[in-house]
Amino acid sequence: MSETLTMAKALNKGLRRALQADPKVLLAGEDIGKLGGVFRITEGLQAEFGENRVVDSPLAESGIIGTAVGLCMRGYRPVVEIQFDGFVFPGFAQIVSQVAKLHMRTGGQNPMPMVIRIPFGGGIGAVEHHSESPEAYFAHTPGLKVVSCSNPNDAYWMIQQAIQSDDPVVFLEPKRRYHGKGAVNFTAKPQPMHQASITRYGTDATLLCYGPMVKTCLDAATVAEEEGTSLEVVDLRTISPVDWVTVTSSVRRTKRAIVVHEAPKTLGVGSEIAAKLHEDLFYVMESPVMRVTGYDMPYPPARVEEEYLPSVDRILDAVDQSLAY
Repeated sequence: MSETLTMAKALNKGLRRALQADPKVLLAGEDIGKLGGVFRITEGLQAEFGENRVVDSPLAESGIIGTAVGLCMRGYRPVVEIQFDGFVFPGFAQIVSQVAKLHMRTGGQNPMPMVIRIPFGGGIGAVEHHSESPEAYFAHTPGLKVVSCSNPNDAYWMIQQAIQSDDPVVFLEPKRRYHGKGAVNFTAKPQPMHQASITRYGTDATLLCYGPMVKTCLDAATVAEEEGTSLEVVDLRTISPVDWVTVTSSVRRTKRAIVVHEAPKTLGVGSEIAAKLHEDLFYVMESPVMRVTGYDMPYPPARVEEEYLPSVDRILDAVDQSLAY
């Protein structure tokens, strides 16, 4: 059975199903209860499951994460919402010092089955601290899993898989894709959470992307096809760990790779992917790995953000550079 939903509604349904399936699952965050969250992802859930399971927290990210650590130690599976990407940093010490390390520190006695939901990325005309892409900080931290959905079907299934995980998961939601619609299959067996997906097959080059950039790369591949270039698009889905099997097999076939993400270029996720591909496929690839990213600067004011964000034109320019080698 399938239904066409927005990503926001798919996440809502996924959270509802998780709450129904396990009484130890609970949600916490700023304005997620009566209001249903800024983006209405949790709309109606407090009315259905009560204030003890869908908790309106104080405006204190460190307190939200710290309380969730204690809940994990008592056997619960907390799902905490960071209202906007740029608000995660007051809770950053809790995440990297406690959440990521407690399972190992306690010799496996205290798993951390916590999900940290973060709406991330730009493109919504927001003010400062509301359009960040902080994924590299978390991907660099051993002990954390980092994933990002790009479509409603993945949103519905991946949020449930993240909640079922005994490891802490940073769950990145591309906020500018919340209202994009797609089919959600409620009965098919879901793809494993830590597996990449080839969303479009091609022969000339591979576009490697995740979250909000998947749609942009698919649009670029459509334009490229009209110009006679066949691009493969790989949705990473999982940033830590990366599904290197899918990534390297795709690039081995196309022999060219372009990594696309909104975060700044220097030491971003694209840097690690480029380094790994150069290590493993140096004698296979026909050009260096290209990167199309945000610029190495603070996120700009909304009126010029489209100049900052990777676009179809910038992606196709990188493809042309790759094919020119």
